[in-house]
Amino acid sequence: MTTAAEIVEELKPLGSESYKRILLKHGAREPFFGVKVEELKKIQKRIKKDHQLALDLYATGISDAMYLAGLIADDARMTKRDLERWVKQASWHMLSEYTVAGTAANSPHGRELALKWIDSKNEQIASAGWATLSGVVATRPDGELDLAELKRLLKRVEQTIHEQPNCVRSTMNGFVIAAGCYVAKLTDLAIKTAEKIGPVHVDFGETACEVPSAPEYIQKVKDRGTIGKKRKSAKC
Repeated sequence: MTTAAEIVEELKPLGSESYKRILLKHGAREPFFGVKVEELKKIQKRIKKDHQLALDLYATGISDAMYLAGLIADDARMTKRDLERWVKQASWHMLSEYTVAGTAANSPHGRELALKWIDSKNEQIASAGWATLSGVVATRPDGELDLAELKRLLKRVEQTIHEQPNCVRSTMNGFVIAAGCYVAKLTDLAIKTAEKIGPVHVDFGETACEVPSAPEYIQKVKDRGTIGKKRKSAKC
């Protein structure tokens, strides 16, 4: 049986200093090796799912191992306690908004935890909450979604987005896009909400990242004729 220690040893030589410098500019925090996601996915392809190994890898506190943990996690077996521990240990947005949010959205606890997390005063936890909500609307059938609740959340974004911290502004904007793209009955409202919000400014530091324009993004999906087409998984 493969252990977390063995995987960590496998990851070490896969890291590169040049990629590590890029990740540092994006907010990554030590310890990590600088392993590209494509390399992590090769390991995922070999392991597939391994619940205990995922928990052990995340517990190492090494960012590369933590991201891999999300890729091999058995989402259906993740408990609320597991996910609460993961979100508190996420040290930067790649973990909170992708690893944790994707795993939570695919789990049975996504909506419940997301609604709790968005009220957090901790920027990483709140951003994980909004990213989880985006994953939920992107993957769950419309019949399983509470449209009235989603409308209230869109109004909350409209009224509060500009006073939120960086990461939260970014994931709130992402939620507006997700609601408009994946729930056909919310498309027009999401566009109107985005237009009322106006440009969303996020400080991405020394990177070329930009906040996508929600009205333009949703309109492009509308023009492609893929509004309402759900994703198989909230992970990427």
